[in-house]
Amino acid sequence: MWWLKEVRVIDPSQTISSPRDVLIKSGKVLEISSSMTEAEVLEKAQGEAVETIDGQGKFLFPGLIDVHTHLREPGQEDKEDILSGSRAAVRGGFTTILAMANTQPVIDNRALVEFVRLQGERAGYAHVLPIGTVTKGMQGIELVEMADMKEGGAAAFSDDGKNIQSAEVMRLALEYAKLTGLPIISHCEDKDLAGDGLMRRGVASGRMGLRGIPASAESVIVARDLLLAEETGGKLHLAHISTTESVDLIRRAKARGVDVTAEVNPHHLIFCDEEIKLTDTVLKVNPPLGSREDREALIEGLRDGTLDMIATDHAPHTQAEKARPFAEAPFGIASLETALSAVWQNLVLPGRLSLDRVIEAWSVSPARRFGLLGGTLKPGSPADMVLFDPDFSEVIDPAKLVSKARNTPFLGKTLHGFPVMVWVEGRLVQRNRTVQ
Repeated sequence: MWWLKEVRVIDPSQTISSPRDVLIKSGKVLEISSSMTEAEVLEKAQGEAVETIDGQGKFLFPGLIDVHTHLREPGQEDKEDILSGSRAAVRGGFTTILAMANTQPVIDNRALVEFVRLQGERAGYAHVLPIGTVTKGMQGIELVEMADMKEGGAAAFSDDGKNIQSAEVMRLALEYAKLTGLPIISHCEDKDLAGDGLMRRGVASGRMGLRGIPASAESVIVARDLLLAEETGGKLHLAHISTTESVDLIRRAKARGVDVTAEVNPHHLIFCDEEIKLTDTVLKVNPPLGSREDREALIEGLRDGTLDMIATDHAPHTQAEKARPFAEAPFGIASLETALSAVWQNLVLPGRLSLDRVIEAWSVSPARRFGLLGGTLKPGSPADMVLFDPDFSEVIDPAKLVSKARNTPFLGKTLHGFPVMVWVEGRLVQRNRTVQ
């Protein structure tokens, strides 16, 4: 049994944000109290050994849930696999991750859904929940057998990495998915507008002479999919929102009662296109980094609830791939191990976001939208939780990363504030930044 003493509990699901004592027993949260005596704890332990943790100066919150993770298995295990990715997840404070379907082969049938789910169970770290494709082969033409894939363990459906260009296919997907109760996750990118662009079209792209992707490449599809969700009554989730126009469209759609949620990535909240360097591909991402104005709109959208959740879009690549010239390097940042600390340091400490809002967006909202266990420390719930030390600092050393990928903009930099203990169903899986 675990006894966490005088730790500041942050649990938006219970509106708790204050020092408490917490007991964990048999894989579940047993009790949260304003204070406990040793005699009371020993009585509840019923002879079981008790490990006491001094929580003063630290935060305890529900395990983070990442609804947008690329684990690359099957088919691209040189970049990442389910074991390395789930180990990276718990090192970063994530106890549940949803694995995107654009693997090789893509996850477009029940057998592959079950493979990903079982590989996650075998790994034994974070809960790994597979996302199935929307269309067979991610070709945007024929819908997959969604009901069968849900029975196999699919948590949602997405052709992420490719936009469903056909509005009729997207409309049918939203209709069909209603039978499963699961969301359709939209990769909002009009491929005709995006073309072969390399970064956001604007002053920065012009200065560097790089082909630009207009903001409208995203917002046009956001508008389309919101209208289709409104028409069908379907359950829509919008991935990696990055533009001011998209935030405005989502805000207005929610006011009309459209069943939509949306996510934003940490890198879009922290960086902007002005920071991209032609000689360094680490900030080459898709959707591309926007302007300073876009970044402010995203932060405000997250603050006011227009954007419901944060998601990493962890996109691991090999060092050789990211070392290519800018035009040839793949899009993506590997971020599971650094995302929470980066958000803490760049957004919470400066007062741009409250920690309560971050935990709501990264734990409570994902659990609610995707119908997942977790997102709460209510007594009786699985003890998926994170002990966060705001004073713990670490140089991001490639030798210490457990992900196979090194394509992070924080490599060699010192970050402050890290998860120092992580439990999955009451089992300690990370302690002092070392995965158990």
